[in-house]
Amino acid sequence: MKLKFTKMQGAGNDFVVIDGVRQAVHLDASLVRRIADRHFGVGADQILLVEPAGRPDVDFRYRIFNADGGEVEQCGNGARCFVRFVRDQGLTDKLAIRVETLGGVIEPRMAGDGRVTVDMGMPQFEPTLVPFDISGLASEPSGRETLWSLALGAGRSCKVAVLSMGNPHAVQLVEDVDQAPVERDGPAIEAHRAFPRRVNAGFMQVLDASRIRLRVYERGAGETLACGTGACAAVVSGIRRGLLRGPVDVQTRGGVLTIDWAGGQVMMTGPAEPVFNGLIELADIK
Repeated sequence: MKLKFTKMQGAGNDFVVIDGVRQAVHLDASLVRRIADRHFGVGADQILLVEPAGRPDVDFRYRIFNADGGEVEQCGNGARCFVRFVRDQGLTDKLAIRVETLGGVIEPRMAGDGRVTVDMGMPQFEPTLVPFDISGLASEPSGRETLWSLALGAGRSCKVAVLSMGNPHAVQLVEDVDQAPVERDGPAIEAHRAFPRRVNAGFMQVLDASRIRLRVYERGAGETLACGTGACAAVVSGIRRGLLRGPVDVQTRGGVLTIDWAGGQVMMTGPAEPVFNGLIELADIK
C-alpha cells in the first residue's frame, strides 16, 4: 500500500503529516518509528495524523505520534502545521478551526501574514493533573510558582517548575542555553520517577521581560529545534515567577514563537511551512 504524506516544519520542529480523511491509515508504533527514522524512513520529530471529526462540535481529530512510536496528547508546532495542511489540501476553507486532540480541544487560526495562532488552552498546575508525583520532593516558592528539586544522579540536581500544557513539562532556568546540559540532563529529567508518563524538559534563558531563549528535550523525541508546548510552558512559568510579562518572543534553535498569557488561555503564534509532498510504500516498511 502506498501512503501519501506531506513533510512540514514549524520553527524547525519537523513533521510527517498524513491525511487520514481521504485515505485509510492504520499506524502502529513500529510503523511510526520507521517513517520517523531519518535514515530508513522520511524522518521527523513527530507523525501527525488528520482524521475526521469524532464529535459534532469540532472540525477534525488530530493525533500525534512521537518518533519513538508513542502517541502523545499535544504538540503546539504540530497544531500550526495541521491548520496549514488541511487548508492547503482543500479539507477546509475555514481560517479558524476546532480540533480534537488527546489533550483536549484546541482552536488554531490562520493569520494574514501566513503565521498561525493557536489557543493552547489553560495550563494545569495541579501535580496529579500533570501527572507529577511530589512525594519525597523538596520545594520552594518563586513568586507565584513552586520550584521542585529533582535528583538526577551522580550528585546532580535541578530545580524545575512543573505544569501541563496538555502534556507534561518541567522548566528550569539557566544562565546560557548554549552551555546548558541538555543532552546530559534532558534524558534524566524525562525519565525521572516523579513523572509516571515521562516529561518534556525545558531549559530557559531569560534575556529580558519579553524575550527568552529556549531548548527542550522532548519526551520520546530527544532535543528538537523547537517545541510549541514547551515554549508555552516556559513563558507561563516565567510569568508566574515574575520574570516575564506577555507577549514574549521565544527564540528557539529553529525560529521565533510568540507566546501570550494573562492568566487564562495560552496563545501561541508562529510559522507553519510545507517542505515537500511524497509517497511512501508501506510494504517496504517492516
